[in-house]
Amino acid sequence: MMAPIIEYIDYRKYIRDFYEERKAGRFGFSWGAFAKLAGFSSPVFLQYVCEGKKNLSETTAPQVATAMGLAGYETNFFQLLVAFDNAKNAESKKKALDAITELSRIHKVRSVAADEYDFFKSWKNALIRELAPAMPGATPRQMAGATRRHVTTNEVNEILEFLQQTGHLAKDENGNYHQQDRSLKMSPSSIRSAVAHDLQLQMAELAVDALRNENAEDRNITGLTIGITRENYERIVAELAECRRRIVAIATESDKTDEVYRLNMQLFPLTDIPKPFEQPSKKRRKK
Repeated sequence: MMAPIIEYIDYRKYIRDFYEERKAGRFGFSWGAFAKLAGFSSPVFLQYVCEGKKNLSETTAPQVATAMGLAGYETNFFQLLVAFDNAKNAESKKKALDAITELSRIHKVRSVAADEYDFFKSWKNALIRELAPAMPGATPRQMAGATRRHVTTNEVNEILEFLQQTGHLAKDENGNYHQQDRSLKMSPSSIRSAVAHDLQLQMAELAVDALRNENAEDRNITGLTIGITRENYERIVAELAECRRRIVAIATESDKTDEVYRLNMQLFPLTDIPKPFEQPSKKRRKK
């Protein structure tokens, strides 16, 4: 039996899973039959939606929700997933995610999309996720005291409860915290794009604070100013991605944690050279 709609982030995957389940349990169920049930004249429309070739709209989303037997807040949730997918910018995506979070709160249901969105809205969640297992038997007050960025005891309490609810941390019979997974990834890219801007701003501010207040031997902040082509830019981005992968592998080799660090990788433009731009000839410069 397929998972409920609230465990989905991608509405296209939900439609695909619904179709596969219905087709397996009912002889003769096809994309054409599904499309007709939802009120579409094209027999392949919903198939194209699942393949990313077509999109549902604010008008057609309720039709498909009804065809799949969704009702009440489930229909609203499905419509919000469609709105989230259709959003053209990060601000619109955040608005849809805020609505999903509010809907989950009102109806007292757990939403995967809302949980992931809430986790990545604040740098403090990732900090406590790493810090709690490194301090066996510690109280929230002691954990708060171990942070260098003024996380309060009340915040630690709230974050620990949230991390347990969302499965990021588990608490054993001795009261010690353990990570469900050693490494952590933000997925899918749609949620990443919605929260990355604000989270990166928070992390950049922490880097400035560390530059001002941390001892040089406890930090490593360096940089390069380089002239590159667009092709080189793409190669450098790929190299940074591979570097991050190797660093995660090194960090997760051991279950032991002495301190929690944040690593920022930043590559951004300092110029806006007109394209195409030709250097004036010597003859023209003399004039």
